[in-house]
Amino acid sequence: MAALPEEPAEVVVKPDPEGGVPPQPPPAPPPAAPPTTAPAEGEPAGAPGGSGEAAPPKPAPPGPATSPAPTDRQTLLAVLQFLRRNNLHESEDILRREARLLGEEVAAAALSPSAPGAQGTPGGETDATGGEALLSRVAAASGAAGGGVAAGASATLGGPAVVAVPPGKVGGGVPVEDQPDVSAVLSAYKQQGDPALYEEYYSGLKHFIECALDCHRAELSQLFYPLFVHMYLELVYNQHENEAKSFFERFYGDQECYYHDDLRVLSSLTKKEHMKGNETMLDFRTSKFVLRISRDSYQLLKRHLQEKQNNQIWNIVQEHLYIDIFDGMPRSKQQIDAMVGSLAGEAKREANKAKVFFGLLKEPEIEVPLDDEDEEGENEEGKPKKKKPKRESMGSKSKKQDPNAPPQTRIPLPELKDSDKLDKIMNMKEATKRVRLGPECLPSICFYTFLNAYQGLTAVDVTDDSSMIVGGFADSTVRVWSVTPKRLRSVKSAADLGLIDKESDDVLERIMDEKTASELKILYGHSGSVYGTSFSPDRNYLLSCSEDGTVRLWSLQTFTCLVGYKGHNYPVWDTQFSPYGYYFVSGGHDRVARLWATDHYQPLRIFAGHLADVTCTRFHPNSNYIATGSADRTVRLWDVLNGNCVRIFTGHKGPIHALAFSPNGRFLATGATDGRVLLWDIGHGLMVGELKGHTDTVYALRFSRDGEILASGSMDNTVRLWDAVKVFEDLETDDFTTATGHINLPENSQDLLLGTYMTKSTPVIHLHFTRRNLLLASGAYSPQ
Repeated sequence: MAALPEEPAEVVVKPDPEGGVPPQPPPAPPPAAPPTTAPAEGEPAGAPGGSGEAAPPKPAPPGPATSPAPTDRQTLLAVLQFLRRNNLHESEDILRREARLLGEEVAAAALSPSAPGAQGTPGGETDATGGEALLSRVAAASGAAGGGVAAGASATLGGPAVVAVPPGKVGGGVPVEDQPDVSAVLSAYKQQGDPALYEEYYSGLKHFIECALDCHRAELSQLFYPLFVHMYLELVYNQHENEAKSFFERFYGDQECYYHDDLRVLSSLTKKEHMKGNETMLDFRTSKFVLRISRDSYQLLKRHLQEKQNNQIWNIVQEHLYIDIFDGMPRSKQQIDAMVGSLAGEAKREANKAKVFFGLLKEPEIEVPLDDEDEEGENEEGKPKKKKPKRESMGSKSKKQDPNAPPQTRIPLPELKDSDKLDKIMNMKEATKRVRLGPECLPSICFYTFLNAYQGLTAVDVTDDSSMIVGGFADSTVRVWSVTPKRLRSVKSAADLGLIDKESDDVLERIMDEKTASELKILYGHSGSVYGTSFSPDRNYLLSCSEDGTVRLWSLQTFTCLVGYKGHNYPVWDTQFSPYGYYFVSGGHDRVARLWATDHYQPLRIFAGHLADVTCTRFHPNSNYIATGSADRTVRLWDVLNGNCVRIFTGHKGPIHALAFSPNGRFLATGATDGRVLLWDIGHGLMVGELKGHTDTVYALRFSRDGEILASGSMDNTVRLWDAVKVFEDLETDDFTTATGHINLPENSQDLLLGTYMTKSTPVIHLHFTRRNLLLASGAYSPQ
């Protein structure tokens, strides 16, 4: 039986009226349907996948009596024996009922020495002269049947009458073109054809695709990689090691360069024993490779495979690929190249259709007092009137409800403390002095270089108010620096705190111990390299994650570890606090991301779906969604409320290492080892930009505070600034583009590049815009 795709509603295949007479099915209809069949009007569809009895055909006027040839009966018995040997009893029963054969006859035929395929090889494989020959005869006979009448399709074998079926239909109203022939259905269970012919099958398909029209060639070329992988694995699985090696060596060079890392892993699987428990192997076998192909290209491929009787390839297409068919023009090579490259092909269009609340939450109303310093400053500048309306507009802006925002109470968020309100007021004051950036006004860049970082700098973060910077190191330490004249102090001991007057105005100053003041604090606790760090929005806490599989929460009042969160069994690559505090996310080598709350030692949500390590994590500005980037070369967006994956973005050709949401929550920027920065429209689930320029892994991305500029930092020792306004202003997000994924990216992204800034020999691993739009960059100097 051919396997149904996971979402059969996507693929609706109808008979092609221009294709002439489609190949007819074999005398006995197989108990399975291909992806999804379209029933004729007024006729019920056959039972999908053989899970029930097919609807009986409508009776037709009696035709002349015919008697089936003995070979037909012989063939039917061979098929039934095959089903019985493979314990496919349900399919066997359906077929027997259709043919009106008794179980005893099948059993007797199986015992008969002359029965074809009775003396088959172990594992239910019929010998080539018996069952295989019969099956190929079935296919040939079915192709020769003319006039649109399937001879004997529902006939009583040995009986007097044949029921005529309307042209192009068989059995329960299933179009003939959609019925794969018996040999394709059976080979799905055998997982094996003639090993010597694999190279011939593949090169035949390759020749067909290379000779196809240009408009179809680009789309059909997507088949090369998944077919190559599955044919190789099938040869190895069935212990044809020499044929597998020859097949690999002959066609390895034809695959796209971005698959070569995967193929290197694949080339190490040369024996059946190697496949057991191999993660790469499991990914290929269990997750269907998704190809997005236009209906015209799909029909062309299908007709070719049926004409050539190329059942081995058709079987792999049915079993291991999910073909997401769309109506309309085939996509160009440039459009396809922009979207392919992930471990499991493209995302299904269905995966990006869920509604996403990408708007921002309404800001709490806070009165902004005007203190004397501000008023004096404004009078000195001589522009008091300009400043004041600006501040009022800040307040009024936050009161408007964004139509795309989630309900305020969709997920529980912590209440604002007095200190948070004071911080928001400070933020608003800073915002009035913010530099308005654009192509004509680029930000100043301040670079923090970690010198003599022989402990190996692996992670950096900066507080929102840019007062502290933290580094995670390979020697398992976490080091916090003050980047303002204010030094880092710990809280006094409990005995000293008892002596303090709690009612005094400067109680928060008095609790700090001046004796502990220093520019640097070192936090010890991890037992492996520290790969991720994140400050809480209120600057009271710090998160760090490590190779030791834990995430630690540190107090920045006492500079001690408060909690060790244990949930990951392997290294944790990244962690990040929610913009509202309280929640945080972590992602690691175990392929899952976990959502935590600071006061729970168990995760609240586990986001599973990536096929490789989760390398970076990021909260959406409204805290209702989490983006994760992975070594499987995809980015996923997860709903915090229910844990569902609501977006899958494919297009990167290497593991993803950087994520950044735009301040308005509409867009996501992603960076990877392929040196490209891709931009995504979250609402429509579409790629809207591709920024090329970096020559090495992009490790850091950050939008300016108002979203006009995107900064990217890379291992190529450069910081690049891009014009985000220009990228997003001319978006084609009409219904057609959204439905088909036809994206037209500008050929050259150099006109979006506003500036490139080189360091001497310092890879850029973190970027941060201050509240006034000064860009801070950081990395460790690496002498050549």
